[in-house]
Amino acid sequence: MEQLTNPITPTWELESIFAGGSSSEAFQTFLGQLGEDLSGLNEKLRKALAPVNLEETKSFDEIIQGLQSVLSRVSEAGAFVECLTAQDQHDKKAVQLTAKVTTLRAALDNVLTLFQNVLRMTEDSIWEAWMARPEVSPISFVLSEKRHAAKELLSPELESLASDLAVEGYHGWGQHYDTIVAKVGVPFTDDKGETTILSVGQAANKLDDPNPKVREATFAKWEEAWGKVADYSSDTLNRLAGFRLKLYEKRGWDDVLKEPLEINRMSRQTLDTMWQVIEENKPFFVSYLERKAKLRGVEKLNWSDVDAPLGEVTGKITYDEAAKEIVNQFGNFSPKLADFAVKAFNRRWIEAEDRPGKRPGGFCTSLTVSKETRIFMTFGGTVSNMATLAHELGHAYHQYLMDELPEFNQGYAMNVAETASTFAEMIVADALVRNASSEEEKINLLADKIQSGIAFFMNIHARFLFETRFYEKRKQGMLDAAELCSLMEEAQREAFQGALGGYHPHFWASKLHFYITEVPFYNFPYTFGYMFSTGIYALAVREGAGFADKYDALLMDTGRMTVEELAAKHLNVDLTKPDFWRGAMSVVVDDVKQFLDLTQ
Repeated sequence: MEQLTNPITPTWELESIFAGGSSSEAFQTFLGQLGEDLSGLNEKLRKALAPVNLEETKSFDEIIQGLQSVLSRVSEAGAFVECLTAQDQHDKKAVQLTAKVTTLRAALDNVLTLFQNVLRMTEDSIWEAWMARPEVSPISFVLSEKRHAAKELLSPELESLASDLAVEGYHGWGQHYDTIVAKVGVPFTDDKGETTILSVGQAANKLDDPNPKVREATFAKWEEAWGKVADYSSDTLNRLAGFRLKLYEKRGWDDVLKEPLEINRMSRQTLDTMWQVIEENKPFFVSYLERKAKLRGVEKLNWSDVDAPLGEVTGKITYDEAAKEIVNQFGNFSPKLADFAVKAFNRRWIEAEDRPGKRPGGFCTSLTVSKETRIFMTFGGTVSNMATLAHELGHAYHQYLMDELPEFNQGYAMNVAETASTFAEMIVADALVRNASSEEEKINLLADKIQSGIAFFMNIHARFLFETRFYEKRKQGMLDAAELCSLMEEAQREAFQGALGGYHPHFWASKLHFYITEVPFYNFPYTFGYMFSTGIYALAVREGAGFADKYDALLMDTGRMTVEELAAKHLNVDLTKPDFWRGAMSVVVDDVKQFLDLTQ
């Protein structure tokens, strides 16, 4: 096994992908060729007719290969520009490149719409024979999915028009939000009385500071900073929702959850059952929040206290220490997972440096042509940062397993993507609790672990409640910033069952997830992933060493099955029934009970 380098470089390497960053000539050439290939496919598909016999289906083999190639390359281009804009929010050339890639994505959408129309027009008997061909059967699930989706869309001409208009409209508004974020600065005064302006990424790390005075002061300035741009943000959010709703209306869709559920390959029944089990168990988490407040010597926690560490942090974790701990714990579950993590650290696939100008948050993006991934975050030396690092490495490992599959079968949805990442995070968190050197450390680590449950069962639930209600109200017209703040706070109060003393009304403005145009409802898939991975983790603990191969097999099927089929095949469970969800929930509830016992 390859050994970790010492020290580990905390900045990523992008030159091997396209040399020259946002001025890369190689990337311009890549985009030019991609544009030509998309145009060629568009021409072919405009002339294509649905096959009328099995022999004619063979003429589509080359088109299918071409589609998978452009899909992979558009993904590569999108990942590269995402890295450029994240590492430096003031890179104007990178912003221009983002617009170019968005145009190419629209061209790809148009090509796929034409292809889906061919699938839609193919007679059932021919379709079945086509899907049975050995060259096609490995990707038949995805092709059947595209055929079904095509039957619910507008005509190819109208879908193509909507996609073209979305570049400057819908996606343009999403990119406008990035411009707003880049202009937001949060003033921070240190203990020497010196004030500096933090980027939102740096300020977000201060919100987790163990010192309550630092948190409270930063949070007040954070709310104030987002309040100053609230009108711009509300305008942006309203336009995004308005575009989606108008398109849904034209397609004849009246349920705003129809698209996100289909994208995530899950049924409404599964979603409702998951939320039902969460609601049943919320009293445990309210008890945890009440105990945490008592331990902190306050009547109720405020929003800025929820994610804060419980005890005093005596020292910071270095990036190298975090890497070693993650690799060690991954190795206890799967040597293959540990080997992959070492490769990611050594080959500089991770951008973790704490510096100004970076985008807030963390992500993992896949470079499907290069067969590499890149992870982005700002490492501030906390246990929470280490959890984020493990989380993103889980995403990267998932993609690594998929790399050799056909491109169509690599399209796994966000909910199962969050499964791999949360599972990886859980491996590390569980080990830290088990190996705690004192009762006090165990209590603090348990609290940190339970915070994930609070995030997914309460915070994410608040986002889901806010967004579903916002979309219903948006059907009647635009909502101003004050109405959005009111709607957000109401959702937070309900999701946290009134357990907090103060909330975050401008959360809708500060959270990037509400402004992402590629995926609507960027919330409930997180909770699904957390619950699903918790259930899988419980099985892994029971079955021991032999489970790693089973886990890899499950991940490799995530791009070619519904979640219900995935769970039935690999776990022998029914996700539309509460049993599996209750089993998963019991893992987290046991942590809460242990915490409450230790803090009597």
